[in-house]
Amino acid sequence: MSMGRPKAELVLNEDERSQLISITRSRSISAALVTRARIVLATADGEPNSAIAQRLQLTRATVGKWRLRFLDQRINGLYDEVRPGKPRTIDDERVAQLIHKTLHTKPADGSTHWSVRTIAAETAISPTSVHRYLKLLGLQPHRSESFKLSTDQFFIEKLRDVVGLYLSPPENALVLCVDEKSQCQALERTQPMLPMGFGYVEGVTHDYVRHGTTTLFAALNVLNGAVLATCKPRHRHQEFLSFLREIDNAVPANLDVHCIVDNYSAHKHPKVKAWLAARPRWHMHFIPTYSSWLNQVERFFALITGKAIRRGSFGSVKQLVKRIDQFVSHYNQNCEPFMWTATADSILAKLQRLCTRISGTGH
Repeated sequence: MSMGRPKAELVLNEDERSQLISITRSRSISAALVTRARIVLATADGEPNSAIAQRLQLTRATVGKWRLRFLDQRINGLYDEVRPGKPRTIDDERVAQLIHKTLHTKPADGSTHWSVRTIAAETAISPTSVHRYLKLLGLQPHRSESFKLSTDQFFIEKLRDVVGLYLSPPENALVLCVDEKSQCQALERTQPMLPMGFGYVEGVTHDYVRHGTTTLFAALNVLNGAVLATCKPRHRHQEFLSFLREIDNAVPANLDVHCIVDNYSAHKHPKVKAWLAARPRWHMHFIPTYSSWLNQVERFFALITGKAIRRGSFGSVKQLVKRIDQFVSHYNQNCEPFMWTATADSILAKLQRLCTRISGTGH
């Protein structure tokens, strides 16, 4: 003879059973909710509470609790109820004031931006709460990003021209990215550098003696990544024209030369134009203003600066030039081309997203 109060029958419709099975199979839902769904499914299949408790390693009281909760509230009853807690001390108006000050004002002490502590003192909100709200809203007043919009009226035409050379270079022609890295300084450290060791990095003094500068002229072959480079004492049209002659002598006579350069005045000097006009195989392609990122040779300049120049110590310009020539020589032995993948349309789309983002900043 059965003892105790009779249990109310638990019956699931097809939709409820489908939802419960989905919960038990989920890997992103909390383990507690998965266990409750399994209790309800087992109960609906007629399994006794004691057997469910033993299989899931729970108490009979826990199984009975969630069974009754489901009978009363169905699937919504399996979720945790909102627990009482300490009421908010920062209302919506103060949060709005925090946002407004962060976005539209500057500190009165002349600082360029707010910090967590300064904005906290200004709004009488704890630094912990300020940090939480700024993180939640994606506000980062301590950071900044650089940008520069080209003012070239033929930006799109020049962009498509240069990118077209990268993605689909012409036949029987050589595409070269040409530029100059001016003011390469021969800096000699006032004290010897400390070598790297276990537990500490290389040590370099902050002060130096400046022995002069040189200008690095470089032409990057887009096809194979090889670099033709030379150092010259000055950065004028005479030196640029001399470098063009070096390129002309190095390129086979049966190939056209497509030269990508920036808008520096030396590149457009009348003598340079006259020299180019006398050589029909030369074709100049100018990148838009403020778009040095479009010239692949800039990537080579970054490599040689980081690996050969910045951390060096040179007692003379001659030593600096020797180091540059040594780096270029070794670089060309195992050079690889820089793979350009961005299309002109993708670049224009990215520029459009930038303009959309900054369109409401009051510029």
